[in-house]
Amino acid sequence: MNTQTLEQMKELRLYGMYRAFNTSLSSQSIAYTNDELIAYLLQSEWDDRQNRKIERLTKAAKFRYKAVMEDIAFDAARNIDKNQIQRFASCQFIDKKENILITGSTGTGKSYIASAIGHQACSLGYKVMYFNANKLFTMLKTSKADGSYIKQINKLERQDVLILDDFGLKGLDHINRQTLMEIIEDRHGKRSTIIASQLPIEAWYQTIGEQTIADAILDRLVHTAHRIDIKGESMRKKLRNKS
Repeated sequence: MNTQTLEQMKELRLYGMYRAFNTSLSSQSIAYTNDELIAYLLQSEWDDRQNRKIERLTKAAKFRYKAVMEDIAFDAARNIDKNQIQRFASCQFIDKKENILITGSTGTGKSYIASAIGHQACSLGYKVMYFNANKLFTMLKTSKADGSYIKQINKLERQDVLILDDFGLKGLDHINRQTLMEIIEDRHGKRSTIIASQLPIEAWYQTIGEQTIADAILDRLVHTAHRIDIKGESMRKKLRNKS
């Protein structure tokens, strides 16, 4: 009877329930009432599905770093508000369709913080995609040539959080400028965007390159944005000095 039940669980893809029931059969020390066993099996299935969902979301995000909120360094010299970061952990900014703009010198941890927030969003069931900004623009420019541009743009629009890392390392040409405008316009008031850049926000106008479009893009980005301006020396340099 138990063997048949286990096989049916597998056929129904109740893998969490299958493992939990199999464990309960092999453990003689735990005696469940009927109600307790049902609750245990259901909770196990729920946990398994949640874990698999988080794994799928994290894999789809294609993060550059495996980062967690708990490992963010909050020393005073870095000018990082611990309360602000902890509020981001609730991901209410996503529900409010707000943006996060992270600036600071190279190596100060901008990408790590952006990735940590992204990982946290995945753990709460939000869809996230991470891109190096220049690589994203190159990919979208190529997609215009092979006919997949609309598909790629629509995919970006569906993400609850879009992370653009290393923005501003290269000035935008006309095509990339129009592409960025389309991305930001599609997401404005609907989804959240996180941008990390070595350049202060005031310098983004020059990076975007055309005043009218730059005004339109930054008005949509900055209006509902939380800002993190990281100070201090490179974290990578500190680690090298310690070693």
